[in-house]
Amino acid sequence: MTRAPTAHGRAAASRRPLAPLALAQFICSFAGSNMNVMINDIGEDLDTTVQGVQGTITLFLLIMAVLMIPGSKLTDRWGRKRCFLAGLALYGTGALISAFSPGLGVLILGNSVLEGVGTALLIPPVYILATMAYDDLPSRARAFGVISGLGGVGAAAGPLIGGFIATAIDWRAAFLFQAAVVVLIVFLSRRLVDPVAPDPERPFDAAGAVLSAAGMFFVVFGILQADDDAARMGMFLAAGAVLLAWFFLHIRSRERAGKEPLLSTGLFRNRTCNLGLVTQNMQWLILMGTSFTVSVFLQTVRGYNAIETGVIFTAATVGALVSSLAAERLARRHSQKALISAGFAMAVAGVAILLALVGASSRVVAFTPGLLLIGLGVGVMLTPSVNVVQSSFPEELQGEISGLSRSVSNLGSSFGTAIVGTILVSGPAGGNRSYALAMVALAVFALVGLAASVALPSGPKPPRSA
Repeated sequence: MTRAPTAHGRAAASRRPLAPLALAQFICSFAGSNMNVMINDIGEDLDTTVQGVQGTITLFLLIMAVLMIPGSKLTDRWGRKRCFLAGLALYGTGALISAFSPGLGVLILGNSVLEGVGTALLIPPVYILATMAYDDLPSRARAFGVISGLGGVGAAAGPLIGGFIATAIDWRAAFLFQAAVVVLIVFLSRRLVDPVAPDPERPFDAAGAVLSAAGMFFVVFGILQADDDAARMGMFLAAGAVLLAWFFLHIRSRERAGKEPLLSTGLFRNRTCNLGLVTQNMQWLILMGTSFTVSVFLQTVRGYNAIETGVIFTAATVGALVSSLAAERLARRHSQKALISAGFAMAVAGVAILLALVGASSRVVAFTPGLLLIGLGVGVMLTPSVNVVQSSFPEELQGEISGLSRSVSNLGSSFGTAIVGTILVSGPAGGNRSYALAMVALAVFALVGLAASVALPSGPKPPRSA
């Protein structure tokens, strides 16, 4: 069993700088969205298609998702700081390979595989370290506000920053930017202290890791086959469902045998946690799905270049930044349930506006209100969603719940890109029609998230501010 942190270790943890943790979440979220505005540039340079670039983006998000749970369990064996630094090393290497890739295959190796595996190693320690360092709700909410806020800003600002870099320099320079940020994070991480010593003897459920990863992979890969072959799509989805069912039976069997599973089945019996995970999945699905839908539409239908497309996302970036900066103040005045519900309500309104105005006006300004509302909504609900899930379990389960939480969030990102991407590329000649269908799908998912947030149990009322 992992030893409980000492008072000295907890005091040191409380002084841990948040900068490297927050920057790590920022750059990983940035990586998931910045390529959306480079679709034409990458396609022309590497002689590939929209589907090729979409596959690269989705595979990056998918590898993150399927390996996040095993990555979180490895933090117990290897230590949280060691996993964090190892993930950064892999991520930085992948970014450099991507920057100099001669073809799509090498780009997939660098961006999708190495950056994806690196992210799966480095992200769970971010939330585990923050959770263990701050054991009271206000300070933990403040830490999650900074980390999750920068994650939301990274995803929202990815198209803007990526578009600027790709237009001013070259799309490859965006990966050099990522490598430079990784170097900065490593430098800032010198003062990070792991409050719990690693336990090399901690058992690792390798079979569970393979089953969970394969199951999630086949589900998302099946969605990507929708525009090619419905029968093959059904085959992959069925295979994914069987593997995930096998995974659940496997971990239950290990628990009954007194062995440590990859995930405790008790995690799935917590109603608050389950609903919180649904909200996390839906909010990232909406954010990444909207980013991909609008980016592809502007570049392939309206003929915009990378910087023109990126500038349009300024509204979403501003919205996410403003609401993230207000997260701590909002948490003092409103319950977590109310904030999550309000965030989804704004997201639903934003998607509806994006759907309505694209047909009514061809001007760029038509995208601003909808993207602003989506950015505001995501920024409002990111922190409370994370806090609801992480705070549902004691410290000894933080490694597991952190991995599950991040896996579910990244699956949302994967689903968002895969589902709307499949709708868009299956009928690119449809123009506004394909865009409208993708936005309708996002609106449905936003309503699912809103329903889950409304069903959350009412937590304690926040203390009145002086």
